[in-house]
Amino acid sequence: MNPSEENITHRFFKHLNTFVTVEEKDFPHILSYFNTVKLSKKEIAVRAGGKCNTKYFVLSGCLHMFFTDEKGADRTIQFALENWWLTDALALHHQTNTDFNIQAVEDSEVLEIETDNHDLLLEAYPQMEKYFRMMYQIAYGASVKRMYYIFNYSKEEIFFSFREQFPEFVQRVPQYLIATYLGLTPEYLSKLRAKKVS
Repeated sequence: MNPSEENITHRFFKHLNTFVTVEEKDFPHILSYFNTVKLSKKEIAVRAGGKCNTKYFVLSGCLHMFFTDEKGADRTIQFALENWWLTDALALHHQTNTDFNIQAVEDSEVLEIETDNHDLLLEAYPQMEKYFRMMYQIAYGASVKRMYYIFNYSKEEIFFSFREQFPEFVQRVPQYLIATYLGLTPEYLSKLRAKKVS
């Protein structure tokens, strides 16, 4: 592993230790359960219709998960920036085909772990089970919060709340992707972005 790879994977070590205790001497072995993958902008990591047996941790860059509706329009349902995980959790759990694509929004570097290695990792390092449980709790909470916004806020309020909580997304992610995620048209979102938060 060259110095630049060590530097970027060390972010994962720091991230883990935000939630659980991982000894530095154990980290190389923990890392051995993962593969480091570089994705070019717009490269597909997971294709709809294929079996889902992998989850991704973003070291650098940004991914999004989307499906294509009956009219042929892509609908983004989830994003992942640095230190976020992304997968079709239900298809992963049941080891079934996924309805979603996972694509790089920009040049990205990710850690991927397949189900078999994930199970072996949890056996070898029980604290990782606590870590992944916390990740699922956070992800579930964020999903519920998003539904709350959709049912309770106006489209304008949804955007301004999203911009306030995730300013980096608004700066980095293409406007049309944010629009599909928030259920807006790109034209309407363009008008909203021009407004100042009162």
